[in-house]
Amino acid sequence: MAKKLLLSWSSGKDSAWSLHLLRQKGDYEIAGLLTTLNSAFDRVAMHSTRRAVLEVQAEAAGLPLITVPLPCPCSNADYEEIMLGVCARVIAQGVQAVAFGDLFLEDIRAYREKQLQGTELEPVFPLWQLPTDELAREMIRGGLKAKLVCVDPKKLAPDFAGREFDEQLLADLPAGVDPCGENGEFHTCVYAGPMFDREISVVTGERVERDGFWFCDIMLAEATSAK
Repeated sequence: MAKKLLLSWSSGKDSAWSLHLLRQKGDYEIAGLLTTLNSAFDRVAMHSTRRAVLEVQAEAAGLPLITVPLPCPCSNADYEEIMLGVCARVIAQGVQAVAFGDLFLEDIRAYREKQLQGTELEPVFPLWQLPTDELAREMIRGGLKAKLVCVDPKKLAPDFAGREFDEQLLADLPAGVDPCGENGEFHTCVYAGPMFDREISVVTGERVERDGFWFCDIMLAEATSAK
């Protein structure tokens, strides 16, 4: 019997593509999407994805969404205590593994593995060490559609925020910027792809600078048309 697995869901392309690959391989029973939210804004940290968009992503993926509110600000100690509680709850529900969309940062992987030690949860890394230039193009060719929602202006011009994650974007990235943004150059919000049963209709909102990063708001199209 396949192990029950939760996927750490950021709303971005790497977690979305992890879902696609996990389903293709069929080694795990995917039990849901696990997302932490900044409780002050009810959005995904760094990606700044609205809860409403998250909920529609989960619906399109056909999976339950498990949200974990985090205080703002949230110390590392608070985060670890909260997540230990989450681990205990999901283990009680029969979950045996957690998957992450990390690509090549060894320190991040080591941290996740350390946090799961002693919890009985198996860490899974579906995208680990896949060449990011090939991976980015595989995602695009495979039908994944996403918009850049957060940009580090020390590495990319602010006007990259809100752009489509496509071949033109890859061609425009400055030298040294990872094609998947794994070094924190950018974060994305996915609205279509083989992991969803439909394309989510979204629109881009205002672009703002906050805490040293540039963000572009992404909203559901029906939410804006209802105003």
